[in-house]
Amino acid sequence: MATLLLHRHHLHPQRRPYSPGPLPPRLRLPSRPPRPRHRLLPRAAASSATAAASALQDFRRWLSSHGAGEGKAFPAAVQEGLGLVASRDLPRGEVVAEVPKKLWMDADAVAASDIGRACGGGDLRPWVAVALLLLREAARGADSPWAPYLAILPRQTDSTIFWSDEELLEIQGTQLLSTTMGVKDYVQSEFDSVEADIISANKDLFPGTITFDDFLWAFGILRSRVFPELRGDKLSLIPFADLVNHSPDITSEGSCWEIKGKGLFGRELVFSLRAPVDVKSGEQIYIQYDLDKSNAELALDYGFIESNPRRDSYTVTLEISESDPFYGDKLDIAELNGLGETAYFDVVLDEPLPPQMLPYLRLLCIGGTDAFLLEALFRNSVWGHLELPVSPDNEESICQVIQDACKSAIAAYHTTIEEDEELLQRENLQSRLKIAIGVRVGEKKVLQQIDDIFKQREEELDGLEYYQERRLKDLGLVGDNGEIIFWES
Repeated sequence: MATLLLHRHHLHPQRRPYSPGPLPPRLRLPSRPPRPRHRLLPRAAASSATAAASALQDFRRWLSSHGAGEGKAFPAAVQEGLGLVASRDLPRGEVVAEVPKKLWMDADAVAASDIGRACGGGDLRPWVAVALLLLREAARGADSPWAPYLAILPRQTDSTIFWSDEELLEIQGTQLLSTTMGVKDYVQSEFDSVEADIISANKDLFPGTITFDDFLWAFGILRSRVFPELRGDKLSLIPFADLVNHSPDITSEGSCWEIKGKGLFGRELVFSLRAPVDVKSGEQIYIQYDLDKSNAELALDYGFIESNPRRDSYTVTLEISESDPFYGDKLDIAELNGLGETAYFDVVLDEPLPPQMLPYLRLLCIGGTDAFLLEALFRNSVWGHLELPVSPDNEESICQVIQDACKSAIAAYHTTIEEDEELLQRENLQSRLKIAIGVRVGEKKVLQQIDDIFKQREEELDGLEYYQERRLKDLGLVGDNGEIIFWES
């Protein structure tokens, strides 16, 4: 029998630099003993406003000394922390910042540093190598060429990877919790790998103690500040440009930046940031981080969410059971149609189900008298049949499987939709609690939507047209009123 799994997370390989496996649908808190907190973190997120202002002034002077920017925008303290503010009125498309490559923290910077020599053959993942560079330069303090930049980096963000155990309890039952724990496990495994081979083996580069929390901080900085298109092999931290904040009001699909040549013969690369909309003097410059990210992804990467139904989603995980007597045939059909043993479908609030979800569900639940459709004779046409109802039994089966799974998933949350919506009306909610409530209520609404879709479908089973009736019509054996026509010899 086919099984349906509503796993608590699925990480899309094309979107994530990590791929931890699915975690069970229950709260998992770290089993590791507490570790010292952030010993090597930059000193700029200083507790005093005076120290923070001084660090920002140092950063501005550093940028000016390296020819970064064109005087059209400047870094400033804003509601989000730090941001870019327009020095004058800026029309849409105006270049607001240009950062020369010598200031980037990327693979080339790693290769040119002591870290590059310590890493040897360069087999490390790009983000791990840059994370080690971050930690090495933080350890150097004022001697680092990036010291003014490192000094303004935050100690942590509101990303769920930095939440306490108590805060994580607020997302119990969500896919975000499992994803968060999977990410932390992944970062821990990467840290364990480099801690002995690189960090401990190079005490001259890392004279202090580098903890897992330090390494997690570096990962979080990269995840939250690297432009999405500069992840993977092109991963780069771009000082100054990475201060630009996100706004949901920016809906432009086009990129607001480019890497181009400048200087004599265009040999010097610069990162050029443009204003995606008109900006008035003294206003903050914003961009759109990613139109396709869900609220759970925004919370994980950046530490914020939006009040936008399009950001609320739930990933349904469907799987062909190895115990299914037709496992081989079903897997073959799935693969012929671009799917596999396991398929993931992102269901978005107030939007239709993904097109291939129903055919895949029908494939999973095929059995009994419908199994003839799995024969080799139908191999090239079966998916077309699966796009429409196969039989009452098959359609009823998918409705029951989905409804049972949705009820089970909803029961794992410790609050109801109504309770969460009431909580969101309260004033002065802490940012992390607001994120937790927003994500979990969004997931529950999507689950309720899925449940309602299949509940309604179950009520309409008698009015659906199934394979056998369609086949008889194709053969001309069904009359205008739906009666079956017989010929007598």
